[in-house]
Amino acid sequence: MGVSGLADFRDEVGHSGPVCVRGGGTRWELGGPPAGGSREVRAPTGVVAFDPAEMTVVVGAGTPLADLAGALAEHRQEVALEGPPGATVGGVLAVGRSSLRRPRIGAVRDALLQADCVGADGALFTAGGPTVKNVTGYDLCRLLVGSLGTLALIGQVILRTWPSPERVLWMQGSATPEAVRDMCFRPSSALWDGQRVSVCLEGYDGDVEAEAAALGSHLGLEVAAAAPALPPHRSRWTGRLPEGCILEVGTGVVHGPVEVEAGIPGPGVVTLAARIRTGFDPDGRLNPGRDPYRIAA
Repeated sequence: MGVSGLADFRDEVGHSGPVCVRGGGTRWELGGPPAGGSREVRAPTGVVAFDPAEMTVVVGAGTPLADLAGALAEHRQEVALEGPPGATVGGVLAVGRSSLRRPRIGAVRDALLQADCVGADGALFTAGGPTVKNVTGYDLCRLLVGSLGTLALIGQVILRTWPSPERVLWMQGSATPEAVRDMCFRPSSALWDGQRVSVCLEGYDGDVEAEAAALGSHLGLEVAAAAPALPPHRSRWTGRLPEGCILEVGTGVVHGPVEVEAGIPGPGVVTLAARIRTGFDPDGRLNPGRDPYRIAA
């Protein structure tokens, strides 16, 4: 893929007319569907380069997340991206929803080091830099995360990788999240339904076994086969956990059975967002009809 794939992507996007990128389509309706008449394009696919020692990978935005995970797993590494089966790298970045394991691996925007994009003018440009220790002060590429492709169309990215844990273990019980967090060193995830807590332990096998034994003996938690099934809709924590909902402790994301409308941002935020979008896309040709602020969480 590389440069030639990006050039083909640029030519396909062109410099006029409404256009949208389609990945796996797993979250196609989030933020509203593209306006009628928008031309669909697809981003380049494939792992271009992977440097396990530097812990970075160069990959086409159209690459299925499962394919990237398989390539990294050969070297016991992973990225902080998570999505439904069929999701693509670019789609996960465009939606911007972080993994359940965010307390351990960080937010999805932290995984993105560099993005090669096509702007509204049809020209290629690069945002960010190829190294983890990028101190330029310009985090433009992170602005693209969660923008639903309304600022630029991502073609290829450089992602930061992490070592995969030696052991992953879920436990559940009637303890409180506070009690669990007091006994664990950085649990990867803690979920609370108002009565029971589910916690994910990750790391070296011996460390996980020791923490699991402590949680079992002191708090009565038991090993679970997997993470609990989450309700389909997401919203933000408001200080009250409705019945049937599950809270991601530490991130403020609530999973519930009923769809909740996204909160209305303040007028200052709306004005600033409009200025940014107009600056990137004066004619409104990139994913017209989509609104990142319509995503509840």
